[in-house]
Amino acid sequence: MADYEAFDDRFWSLVIGSAAIEQLWSGGRWVEGPVYVPAAKAVVWSDIPEDRLMRYDETSGAVSVFEHPCGYHNGHALDAFGRIVACEHGGRRISRLGFDGRWQTIVDRFEGKRLNSPNDVVVKSDGSIWFSDPSYGIDSDYEGHAAESEIGACHVYRHDPESGETTAVITSLSRPNGLAFSPDERILYVSDTGATHVSGHPRAIHAFDMTADGRAVAGAGRPFATADADLFDGFRVDTAGNIWTSCGDGVRIYAADGTLLGRINIPGPVSNLCFGGAKRNRLYITAKWSLYAVYVHATPAGWARSSAWQGAA
Repeated sequence: MADYEAFDDRFWSLVIGSAAIEQLWSGGRWVEGPVYVPAAKAVVWSDIPEDRLMRYDETSGAVSVFEHPCGYHNGHALDAFGRIVACEHGGRRISRLGFDGRWQTIVDRFEGKRLNSPNDVVVKSDGSIWFSDPSYGIDSDYEGHAAESEIGACHVYRHDPESGETTAVITSLSRPNGLAFSPDERILYVSDTGATHVSGHPRAIHAFDMTADGRAVAGAGRPFATADADLFDGFRVDTAGNIWTSCGDGVRIYAADGTLLGRINIPGPVSNLCFGGAKRNRLYITAKWSLYAVYVHATPAGWARSSAWQGAA
């Protein structure tokens, strides 16, 4: 099978046809939540069933265990200070790795009830933390600790770190999962993996327009893309507004208008991905039990190379 498959000519401006897909590591059970940490020149990702965080060192190519046990982490993001913000299935919380090396609870309850098992997270430019909270970490003991949902539903939340207020911003999805903002932060994209629990449930990414103040979504949202190969899980948006998403048949790239541009073929179902490297043009991909990487012609929304860039991250 070829590494790349185009469905629209725009696809070829985003990938490098001669760039090889590299398998950097294998040996996990179900790997997820990659995040690039510029200060460490490293990628950190979760091996959820093994309850460990892994670390890939870009300078040496070495892979090591970053932390074990870790509270069954899933998705990760960075805040404005470069700190890792994590979704913990086991701790049923959003936590943050402080400068002192300790994980601090950011939010673990909504209206006095414990969260289900936060899955994916994004930190908006205003510092607010947006995260999905499906039930996968409490459905069994495989990716967390089996328990009943105290909330009784799966929502997307916004947490304001200044006021400490946590608000349910999307309550209409069955199992909200991956999420990301458009480059101008006027659209919030959220995948719904409810087909894992509800037969025939749409396997889609939904687009939600934001309110003028950027603190909530306006309306019920609209379908953006539908998966015909397993599910959409985690995804990222590039500076041009294209969505790079996981799927059962590899990494799919959708234009902002919803057109499927093409696919990067990865062995096994892809769970998530992130942009990394000094120029942020290296796509790191978690798929089943492995970590892959490939260089591309794209960089993540919210990042721009300085005109004074001279090789530093």
